[in-house]
Amino acid sequence: MADNRGVVYTGPGKVEVQNIAFPELKNPKGKKITHGVVLKVVSTNICGSDQHMVRGRTTAPSGLVLGHEITGEVIEMGADVEFLKKGDLVSVPFNVACGRCRTCREMKTGICLTVNEGRAGGAYGYVDMGGWIGGQAEYVMVPYADFNLLRFPDKDQAMEKIRDLTMLSDIFPTGFHGAVKAGVGPGATVYVAGAGPVGLAAAASAQLLGAAVVIVGDMNKARLAHARSFGCETVDLTLDATLTEQITQILGVPEIDCAIDCVGFEASGHGTDSKTEVPAAVLNSLMEITRAGGSIGIPGLYVTEDPGSKDEAAQKGSLSIRFGLGWAKSHSLHTGQTPVLSYNRQLMQAILYDKVQIAKAVNVEVISLDDAPRGYEEFDSGVAKKFVLNPHNMIPDIKSKAKKKDKEPA
Repeated sequence: MADNRGVVYTGPGKVEVQNIAFPELKNPKGKKITHGVVLKVVSTNICGSDQHMVRGRTTAPSGLVLGHEITGEVIEMGADVEFLKKGDLVSVPFNVACGRCRTCREMKTGICLTVNEGRAGGAYGYVDMGGWIGGQAEYVMVPYADFNLLRFPDKDQAMEKIRDLTMLSDIFPTGFHGAVKAGVGPGATVYVAGAGPVGLAAAASAQLLGAAVVIVGDMNKARLAHARSFGCETVDLTLDATLTEQITQILGVPEIDCAIDCVGFEASGHGTDSKTEVPAAVLNSLMEITRAGGSIGIPGLYVTEDPGSKDEAAQKGSLSIRFGLGWAKSHSLHTGQTPVLSYNRQLMQAILYDKVQIAKAVNVEVISLDDAPRGYEEFDSGVAKKFVLNPHNMIPDIKSKAKKKDKEPA
């Protein structure tokens, strides 16, 4: 049997690259399937959601193979796969979805009803999401391949833009979903809470959707500087000035049209409380600054259990949100996992036709699979980067491409 290696969670704060089983066309219960494919992983990204598990903030078991942001090449196919062929380069939505149940037929693929016995919704390499093996590895199996996979039309063209296209598996659609659900459109003023990779993707998405002003708030000065590098205004939440005061300084009014929560349950307070964890801080602040009748998109992760929280209610997934304020202002709040298939084809086209540079917006750094532990450590320290793993060294080197281009005759 062929070899395989993957990034394995071994306990709070620890990941290791280990030898793992080569993928088989079987579901998590061991039943053989004919609708899946095996992929040679071309790129696979470290996600903030992975970081929640690695920090020990979930019930993730030791031994879990991580990774739900996957792009790969088809090398093996089940007998019932009709619309793909060996050698195809494909993007894998992080949602595992059957394509047959009621919610999948409604394109709510983030809450498929059949791929996870515990609750609606499945994902690769994630706690309580169905037991599907993760793709921070050399090879991975993807079920329901005809439904789930997005094939890139030109493989060579896709490899030239692989740093951007690898973001289609999660982060770009997730940021875009947050912006869409927040009602972002031409001329909108938008506040994005969080300047991590999802927040930066949401900011770039808001720009793509025609926002007049995109403001990004965070406590990390390096990440705020990166947000400014592609045209965002920023709010430093460590300052004594309140969020409302800083919004007013930028816009001249104390409110925004659209808000996007890209922080989730590990939120902190603002100003003097910026080092104190306050799980509902972001949601409450967004209800304060969002105009009456406005919408709040919430792609940031909230969990049903948070055993690592110091707040007893938060340990059970309960938050002290000012729901009455949101009700009084007629806010619409949109939660849940992003249904990637609703967006990834359009966003692929935006990348291929140079309408967006998402890799630049999230500051991609390509590293080897063996460097994954370093990537996790640096990401957790707050660097302004999005780490992309390169298991088979297939991602073209930007410096080499630039030198080759310089040598080409005019």
